[in-house]
Amino acid sequence: MTSDPAAGNAESPIEHAFAGGEAQRVGWFRFYFADERWEWSPQVERMHGYEPGTVHPTTELVLSHKHPEDYGQVAATLLEIRRTSGAFSTRHRIIDVAGDVHHVVVVGDQLFDDNGAIVGTHGFYVDVSPSIAQAQEQAVTEVVAEIAEARGAIEQAKGMLMLIYRISADAAFDLLKWRSQETNIKLRVLAEQLVKDFLDLDYTDTLPSRAILDRLLLTAHLRVRPEV
Repeated sequence: MTSDPAAGNAESPIEHAFAGGEAQRVGWFRFYFADERWEWSPQVERMHGYEPGTVHPTTELVLSHKHPEDYGQVAATLLEIRRTSGAFSTRHRIIDVAGDVHHVVVVGDQLFDDNGAIVGTHGFYVDVSPSIAQAQEQAVTEVVAEIAEARGAIEQAKGMLMLIYRISADAAFDLLKWRSQETNIKLRVLAEQLVKDFLDLDYTDTLPSRAILDRLLLTAHLRVRPEV
């Protein structure tokens, strides 16, 4: 996805994917290196305890919400991102304005401007807190038909995401659904491609690095062949 830093009011595909009441467990973010400007989706604002549109996140604010035991890890990750401009993923805790603790998985990839220059990082938060998972268990979604049609591939993809990110089955499904919505690729088709990508990796005793797995997740839609 490309994004012009000057076009702060333009709606991105990620923003569009979350418009209209999708699950509050997953939300997008952007971080621009030059001026350390952050943008949060309404879902990420709510994870931190803010009503949408009431906060302008800064690096200081972002770090202030990290659990004290996880602060060092996240601060080091931010420094590494600025230094390498690479993809990343982290699992840590945040504390919202009410003092409640949320367990989150954050995955980010390079953010480019219209000229192809790296200007920051963007990606998503997944709230994997046990209380959130229990509160949001809903059996009926717009993709029930696809689950019934091709449950095997979706369950395989969910299992792989559960292993990689150490998240629940519900959170893994929300993550798959989010990628499907953002990329406008059918959930079944995206799951099949993701499974293929993971199985095609060359490894023996150990899993590939997290960066490789993150990149596969964020780019699987680019390898989907058009349905005929």
